[in-house]
Amino acid sequence: MPALGQHIRPAQLTAFSPRLQQAVRLLHLSSLDYAQALQEAAEDNPFLDFEDATPAATDAIEAPEAAGPDPNESRDFIDRLGPAARGAVLSHEESADALQRLPVAASLRQHLHAQLGVLRLGERERMLAAAVVESLDDDGYLRISLDDIAAVVREDGEDAAELDADLFGALRRVQALDPPGVGARSVSECLLLQLPRIADPILRDTVRRIASGHLELLARHHLKRLADALGEPLVRVREAGECIRRLDARPGWKYDATPTPFVTPDVFVRKRRGVWTAVLNESAMPRLNLNQDYARLFERQACERNPALAGCLERARWTVQNLAQRAATIHDVAQAIVAKQKLFLDYGPLAMKPLTLRAVADAVGVHPSTVSRTVHHKYIATPSGVFELKYFFSRGLAHRSGRATAPTAIKELLRELISSEQDGAPLSDATLARMLGEQGFSVARRTVTKYRQAMNIEPVDWRRR
Repeated sequence: MPALGQHIRPAQLTAFSPRLQQAVRLLHLSSLDYAQALQEAAEDNPFLDFEDATPAATDAIEAPEAAGPDPNESRDFIDRLGPAARGAVLSHEESADALQRLPVAASLRQHLHAQLGVLRLGERERMLAAAVVESLDDDGYLRISLDDIAAVVREDGEDAAELDADLFGALRRVQALDPPGVGARSVSECLLLQLPRIADPILRDTVRRIASGHLELLARHHLKRLADALGEPLVRVREAGECIRRLDARPGWKYDATPTPFVTPDVFVRKRRGVWTAVLNESAMPRLNLNQDYARLFERQACERNPALAGCLERARWTVQNLAQRAATIHDVAQAIVAKQKLFLDYGPLAMKPLTLRAVADAVGVHPSTVSRTVHHKYIATPSGVFELKYFFSRGLAHRSGRATAPTAIKELLRELISSEQDGAPLSDATLARMLGEQGFSVARRTVTKYRQAMNIEPVDWRRR
């Protein structure tokens, strides 16, 4: 019969203290999450004061008053220059709402509604055109049928045939708006709506015939069969194909209201006396300060009477220490990367060296897992651009000389080989692999294909066409 029992067995387990857990979590955070975590810590702990790292506007250098011109003379001179110069200098009242005059990116629907607002339309016409605009997708296409729109806007007792005719007229009115091709119900119709942009009537007619029923042959690059089907010379068909590629098949994309993401570097690279040095970006690192007045006032009282506040004071002190340790770790890791990738800083990606987490960890004196957390979502500004710190880590590819080369350098070499290929004679992936082998790099064709796709470079057939 089964029976239950208890047994005692000693074992060693790794347990992180709350302070160590917080230090690991802060080190792994990006700059944006780091700032949010500090704000939350300051709100929860009365002994912590949050100090925003945004530089103040008063940091600008001020000229001595004795050396500057008379402000009245300066204003008179600007007035004589006209409105263009006056727009460059804002008074105190003007600068108060300068941000309100910054342009705001409009969505596709806002752009179309603004155009409908200046047209002479009746109330019903404007309502139907607005219904069509609201039915467009982000590409600018009308993916639903007019019957579906009619089912929404139809009123009781309204004639169905009359409503369908009015909706079709509203669609044509929307299709006449900017951008060209908006309101199309298919790719073919989108291209046909943009025909007025083609000045050459002969070329415009060829494009119309292709867009009307032969887009499949053009997509498959069967130009000879397409020329036979149209009865046109191959040269004209090829020219019409290039013209179609220059048309906008997704007219709504340029009005995408999604904001462009920006990256704030955590570290800058500076060259001082011929030596590359990593410098922390202080404006990307807000601070938490221990409120000394509150701490002294609390310590003068009986701390044991309020153990909750005593715990807050203890957490505040080691939180400030963890922040300093985080900044020092990021600086040390970045400096170790800079020291090992100085050729990259001097000559660009072509001079990138292989680098492992273990090599940087040994240089800094920490565990590789600490380096992995440090480089997570941390960015460094270099002469070649802004990169995530983990961009500099890669395994080496063998070279005939015995040295190892980073994949980034191979990618840059591939980019140079492709950019220098002759017109009409692009290099295939197998040819590129053979050329790399002639330079001492043993790279398989599939690896070349993977690198080319990672750099968003089209295959040989597309580059030939």
